[in-house]
Amino acid sequence: MSVWRLDGKTALVTGGSRGIGRAIAEELAGFGARVVVVARTPAGVDEAVAGIAGARGVAADVTTAEGRAAIMAAVAAEPLHVLVHNAGGNVRGPLASYDDATIERMIALNLTSPLLLSRDLHPRLRAASGASVVHVGSVAGHVALPTGVAYASAKAGLAQAARTLALEWARDGIRVNTVAPWYTRTPLVEPVLADPAKLAAILARTPLGRIAEPREVATAVAFLALPASSYITGQALAVDGGMTIQGLAQP
Repeated sequence: MSVWRLDGKTALVTGGSRGIGRAIAEELAGFGARVVVVARTPAGVDEAVAGIAGARGVAADVTTAEGRAAIMAAVAAEPLHVLVHNAGGNVRGPLASYDDATIERMIALNLTSPLLLSRDLHPRLRAASGASVVHVGSVAGHVALPTGVAYASAKAGLAQAARTLALEWARDGIRVNTVAPWYTRTPLVEPVLADPAKLAAILARTPLGRIAEPREVATAVAFLALPASSYITGQALAVDGGMTIQGLAQP
């Protein structure tokens, strides 16, 4: 089998019905994987699965025990070769504006649920004899941005979780990495990109001078899922158009 293919392998993508998650599911399917799409709404799952050859879906909320049990049941009888933790979200604002429930929800969605789902799916990943787990983080977990401290803290924790799990699970043949996007053209960020002043500030901070498309993040995830990246683990790959390496902008 080519190291650039995923034929016969099972891949599970949370938050896979739209945006970056949908692009990831489509990309993995294009490499031959049998994709399991997870999203909260049955309608979203059905729409995504209908557009991805050979895919199947699970309507589940990853922040609930019931949702994680439904995901477990969907792959209980097979090895899991690729696990992509993409489900996430943000409420932008200063810390003083957050109530307890908002902070707890941001941490639960962006950090706690990936950890719990990885723990629960560990036997299926180990059975694959060479699995790859990819966390979809954010550059907000690596540099300070005005996007909200709860989200940033969770994404920083997700990157550290990948490093720690990469060490812990190496003996099981499981690799764990993070992909950290910058602003990407998805429905969730369109309101930000529609503001001319905000868009100009984002582009000024981005050496490549444009917003990422979802597939550009998806291809990075797919690379880390492929056997071609079999000696890469515990790493965080920024898909950011150069944003995180810029000190002073070019005059």
